[in-house]
Amino acid sequence: MKIVITTEYITLGQFLKFTNIIANGGDAKVFLMTTSVYVNDELEQRRGRKLRVGDKILVNNNEYIISN
Repeated sequence: MKIVITTEYITLGQFLKFTNIIANGGDAKVFLMTTSVYVNDELEQRRGRKLRVGDKILVNNNEYIISN
């Protein structure tokens, strides 16, 4: 699934909220501690990780690609 952004980047926490994977930004820390999230095939637990165009995110068996 493509996720379109109009800025240089979004954070992983913003991405999780934008895609309705979490209800609010405060849930990101706990979600990332309890759920495997991969960014470009690497396990990621930092909610502040910057996602840029072309990045691939895998969460809950769903793949997302950041696009513009």
